[in-house]
Amino acid sequence: MIEFQSVRKQYDNGTVAVHELSLVVETGTITVFVGPSGCGKTTLMRMVNRMIDPSSGTVRVNGSDVRDSDPAQLRRGIGYVIQQAGLFPHRTVLDNVATVPLLFGRSRREARARASELLELVGLQQELGKRYPAQLSGGQQQRVGVARALAADPPVLLMDEPFSAVDPVVREGLQDELLRLQAELDKTVLFVTHDIDEAIKLGEKVAVLREGGHLAQYAAPDDLLAEPADDFVTSFVGRDRGYRRLSFVESDGIRPGSVTTVAVGDTPPARASWVLALDGERRPRGWLPPGAAVDGQLTEDQLVAGGSLYTERTPLRGALDAALSAPSGLGVVVDGDGGYVGVVTAQQVLDLIESRRT
Repeated sequence: MIEFQSVRKQYDNGTVAVHELSLVVETGTITVFVGPSGCGKTTLMRMVNRMIDPSSGTVRVNGSDVRDSDPAQLRRGIGYVIQQAGLFPHRTVLDNVATVPLLFGRSRREARARASELLELVGLQQELGKRYPAQLSGGQQQRVGVARALAADPPVLLMDEPFSAVDPVVREGLQDELLRLQAELDKTVLFVTHDIDEAIKLGEKVAVLREGGHLAQYAAPDDLLAEPADDFVTSFVGRDRGYRRLSFVESDGIRPGSVTTVAVGDTPPARASWVLALDGERRPRGWLPPGAAVDGQLTEDQLVAGGSLYTERTPLRGALDAALSAPSGLGVVVDGDGGYVGVVTAQQVLDLIESRRT
């Protein structure tokens, strides 16, 4: 879908932002540009919609040189999401999203109907369409920015550090939302970030750039973690890359064990071991410590927080994290609906890793 052919960008003062870079972005994938400040990742991405033209080399979208296209017309067919959404403050949320359909000649009614559909698609309530951007949270504004970028149903979506200005919890939710949307819409996405964890989570391919716009490595996340190309990539990826690789290791060999459970509101058994408390739908609520005295019915304020939960048949990293974060040392395994399945220990995960290594 997108091809960079020996692209170079040098400014009049002699600064080289991108140095003879070549790579191909496959159709229907999320490709992430990651690297330190000044490595040219945003410059490279902006060449796709001609916000910046290369000094030499060629950028092709769907086989065509972007320099053969009128910049304004080109940009209308490419979605663009930036930090802090970049919304028009004097327009309502609905009218912000309807901007692009109006530019394409749709009637105001059609544009607003399309905007309403997109707000629902990105997980926003319809009543928020009547508000102005300043009346939304940062996470909500970013969702509106994504909706506006999708308004013309573009095949290409450019995202320039769109989630960097929100808090970590909201950021994780927005990342999950992007992955959900991609599974549904199958766009070709170029995503710029300085966060290697975000790059590894979102990217099907990751391009690591070093200062001066040099391409250090272009690979799938698992390959990037397993075989960094050089010391720079090794340093940038971080020392815990072995643990991060567990995000790409299947957990088929994990067999959850059992633990004593009790329903919140019931009288717990007298035991010298940890007891897992479940709600009425068998969802984990926390742990009752060994020997804890409970007079009458068990309430949630008597429980110890249970750490993270591991959803069965997802990668091993979640299983190990659940076991390590649980006060009992037993990671709680749940099904897709959040219902209790069993427990897993860190030793089980390590044994499975070792068996696959040998």
